[in-house]
Amino acid sequence: MEGHVPLVPEDLAVVVDAGGAVLVWSAGARRLLGYESAEVVGRSVLTLLAADLPVSAWRHLAAGQRWSTEAALLHRNGDRLQGLPLDAGTGRPLWLVTGAVRAPLSGRDQPGAGALWDLTLSQLPMPVAIYDREARLVAANKAMTRIMGMPVEEMRGKALSEIEPRQPWLEYDRLQRQVLRTGKRMFLEEQSQAPGEIREHSWSMYFSALTDETGAVQGLSAVVFDTTEQYWARRHLAVLNEAGIRIGTTLDVTRTAEELTEVAVAGFADFVTVDLLESVALGDEPEPLRPGEPVSVRRTAQRSVLAGCPESVADPGEAFRYPVDTPPMWTLLAGHGTRHRPGDPGMQEWIKSSQARADTVARHRIHSVLMVPLRARGVTLGLVHFLRHRTPESFTEDDQRLAEEIVARAAVSVDNARRYTRERRTALALQRSLLPGRPPGLAATEVAYRYLPTGSGADVGGDWFDVIPLSGARVALVVGDVVGHGIRASATMGRLRTAVRTLADVDLAPDELLTQLDDLVIRLDREEGPEVPGRAEAASSGEVGATCLYAVYDPVTRRCTMARAGHPPPALVTPGGDVRFLDLPAGPPLGLGGLPFESVEVELAEGSLLALYTDGLVETAGHDIEVGLGLLRSALADPAAPLEETCDHVLRTVLTDRPADDIVLLLARTSALDTAKVRTWQLPQHPAAVAGARKMACEQLEAWGLTDAAFATELIVSELVTNAVRYGDGPIALRLIRDASLICEVSDGSSTAPHLRRARVYDEGGRGLLLVAQVSERWGSRQTPTGKTIWAEQPLPT
Repeated sequence: MEGHVPLVPEDLAVVVDAGGAVLVWSAGARRLLGYESAEVVGRSVLTLLAADLPVSAWRHLAAGQRWSTEAALLHRNGDRLQGLPLDAGTGRPLWLVTGAVRAPLSGRDQPGAGALWDLTLSQLPMPVAIYDREARLVAANKAMTRIMGMPVEEMRGKALSEIEPRQPWLEYDRLQRQVLRTGKRMFLEEQSQAPGEIREHSWSMYFSALTDETGAVQGLSAVVFDTTEQYWARRHLAVLNEAGIRIGTTLDVTRTAEELTEVAVAGFADFVTVDLLESVALGDEPEPLRPGEPVSVRRTAQRSVLAGCPESVADPGEAFRYPVDTPPMWTLLAGHGTRHRPGDPGMQEWIKSSQARADTVARHRIHSVLMVPLRARGVTLGLVHFLRHRTPESFTEDDQRLAEEIVARAAVSVDNARRYTRERRTALALQRSLLPGRPPGLAATEVAYRYLPTGSGADVGGDWFDVIPLSGARVALVVGDVVGHGIRASATMGRLRTAVRTLADVDLAPDELLTQLDDLVIRLDREEGPEVPGRAEAASSGEVGATCLYAVYDPVTRRCTMARAGHPPPALVTPGGDVRFLDLPAGPPLGLGGLPFESVEVELAEGSLLALYTDGLVETAGHDIEVGLGLLRSALADPAAPLEETCDHVLRTVLTDRPADDIVLLLARTSALDTAKVRTWQLPQHPAAVAGARKMACEQLEAWGLTDAAFATELIVSELVTNAVRYGDGPIALRLIRDASLICEVSDGSSTAPHLRRARVYDEGGRGLLLVAQVSERWGSRQTPTGKTIWAEQPLPT
């Protein structure tokens, strides 16, 4: 019942002795406050007070003087009763609280003008006081005596500093004397608790000099206006402005909820909590509310005027449920804010349903609760609780409108953050699913990598990398970066990565592979670009683009062939520790079309380190690419360190600021294949060479201890050499490689690629490659500068 004057029973009477113990408790007191006489008589009256009495009260009561003011009392159910008169009789050591109604005064004679003027001053609703030339009080109306907490007879003849010898009254007295000296009116705004009030008010005070006909100052008037409502209106506007500035500064759901609590506690509440629906807190779509079913929520943020939020009954991140038919559920289903008191029907049951909740309401004297649903775009996301215990006033209708306004603003930010988080998580999952897992175990290279999606406000980008085993124990290293961010960039990245793997399988040279990839990007741009009427079919929107670096390393020859399309150059670290960036032709970014790419071949010493990366590693807002390349150079100076440690050291050294773009770092330490594991024979282009090739291959397998693979190898060698002799050109070469698998290669001078064909029943030929495909694990062909190579791989015998 706080904020309203209760209907006081006429038979209300409470008698208290000088020690503060209740002696008499009437039936009216029982009806008003809910206590039975046996529960109260003998107890201290202080246990019934919801707020301390004004300081002036104790002074007057101790002196046995008559005194009146407002008192805030506690109902038995925890409600606060306010506006009850409290009178003390003179000459008696007792206090009497009564609800007796006094008869109104009336008179038969019409008063004169002077009497009417006196009545006007005395009955003005705003406090007024008159002071003489010595700043001593001459008169004060009823409103002034009420807020001062003492009768005018006691104040008359005293200066304000004598009536209340403390701040801010001493400052008021100084200002009044300044007005008496200068004759100039003074205006003052103050937030303070008057001696006769039980809580703070906002006051606007005018100190005006009173002059006679000659202009001489004869005294001053003090007029006080209670501007508490205007103060709260201004405060509400300030809170709204603060909410617009501070809420929604990030795309993080939790941080946005925390910003809401910070603004609310600083503005108009003592304790604020934000509970998001469990589905929203987990980043999923909000689940619809169903009447008759409890709702699972998660405490996302909370803040209090007290350190550590001692009022809370749930920790941040804790999940719990709103039971059916409780005030939180009513508010969620209603879709608008609701105000409650601890003693309201339904609220009592909700509080008592949790012992921790009941304890905190009683301990902190929580007297007013405001609940507002967090809704955006017609969807409920959660519930915000606003509580008051330090602020004596209950939440008003204006407070509710303010809370609904700032919660509505926060809800849009929370929904934006939720949608962003969901899209980013989807894009990141898509991107990670398209990237390779563990680097394959290869004899040619030792590989380590780091992939860091950006943690800034930008969406996930289209950076990618790959390590592709090729025929002949070779390996392809790929790093690329798609223009743009988000799911679309991730999807484009996946298509390009798949295309690179497909083109790598046909063993295209790096420059040819980038040319094919360039054509693919142009086709993707045409397919995904906006449909503009009248645009030429061959035109490109420029919305799809990428950079790429493609390198192929051969551990047999220790040569690495590379080409790049607008990508940063790779770094090469020699076994001695020298670091240099390879001077590769830059090439145009993918998607421009019509421009050539160039390959460069470099011989690498065994144990060399290649570093491939995307521009997010070396380009930041804090420095340009040259500074980034310098940091990368210094970070790679120790080639002997383990690759995993080197990756971490590079990131710590180069990333001086929070990255604004995705980052890929791929490190590859090269190896040379032992010459004892490679054997090559030059063969004449003659049918007799087939038998000799089979014999040499079997002898080599015996030397390697792989006689179990002799039968399949003889068949493969026989068929491949026969095809080279019959359909190819010289020179013909046979090579066996013992790596993670047994590789058989036959090269000839013809560029005609072989293909499987279906032989008829009576055909004498056409089954050679079919047999090779059946006995080998995989087979294929690749173009060489002098012709082609056909190869087949078998698993090594266990």
